[in-house]
Amino acid sequence: MASSRTTDRTTIRTVAADAGVSVAAVSKVLRNAYGVSDELRARVETSIARLGYRPRAAARAMRGQTDTIGVLLADIRNPFFSDIMDGVHSALERTKYQSLVGISQSALSIELALVDAMTDRPMDGLILVAPRMVAADVTVTALRSPTVLIGHHEPQATLFDTVNDNDRLGAQLVVEHLVATGRSDIAFLSLEIDDPINALVTSQREIGYRAAMAENGLSAHVDIVRAGQSSRETQAAARRMLKSGERPEAIFCWTDFVALEVLSVARELGLSVPEDVAVVGYDNTSYCDLAQNDLTSVDQSGHTLGLQAARLLIERIKGRISPEHFVVTPRLVARGSSRPRT
Repeated sequence: MASSRTTDRTTIRTVAADAGVSVAAVSKVLRNAYGVSDELRARVETSIARLGYRPRAAARAMRGQTDTIGVLLADIRNPFFSDIMDGVHSALERTKYQSLVGISQSALSIELALVDAMTDRPMDGLILVAPRMVAADVTVTALRSPTVLIGHHEPQATLFDTVNDNDRLGAQLVVEHLVATGRSDIAFLSLEIDDPINALVTSQREIGYRAAMAENGLSAHVDIVRAGQSSRETQAAARRMLKSGERPEAIFCWTDFVALEVLSVARELGLSVPEDVAVVGYDNTSYCDLAQNDLTSVDQSGHTLGLQAARLLIERIKGRISPEHFVVTPRLVARGSSRPRT
């Protein structure tokens, strides 16, 4: 018999007729219900394969599952998010789950709308990467769907899991490295955002930066510059810092994406890196290794963050309710952008 791949016309009734069983029996196999014999399962799965049948997402949702998870990213320009998605996909490749991605463009209103859409679909769970939501919105989301957050420090949370780098330690590593290269006037180019509970990575890195500067007797040199999300705002802030009569000896950037902008502005102004100013990023993305960048950065293993977030989410979906808060230990990767001045 010639096989049929016309999945649009193939229904559960078609599968039942092909296998010579009842619709209820096919439904039990699809639901992995208790009491299904190996013989029945084999007959139904053979027919499913022969007919190319795929249960509709809406039908699976009615049974309480869609085999999809939502991943919310702040934007698609930051190369670090690609590393995170690689980790998520590595964790999912041997499971039944597929990911659907939403991009919030770092706008809270879009973020909330996407989360509502993902929970209304419904999806089986959510991974929120660097969310901008306030604590109350995160709690509401976690009550509606199993949730894991990346880039959100709230170790006392019980309704959701978190996966983070030790951002305070990462910032301390940067300051210690720059001090070791003979620099003391070290500025931190951070993100302009309201964070009353210090949950965001930028807040944690600011805390680590301040602490390390104090530990090295450099409190008088603390200089935190906060810029908006856009490239225009980042470059404007970098230009002000680099054209200042009190130009810092080093600029520690909260992410590689920002550090690349600083490198660009420095070259535009005819400055030499690292002789005139050292530049350090955070994330250790693949662009750091390019010869024209040669960027010192903190490695927080985005692949590991994504992999662990997906693992924890699947555990949540399967019924775990005890919270877990996974933390990666960062390491600094020194390159030419911060070598000692000659």
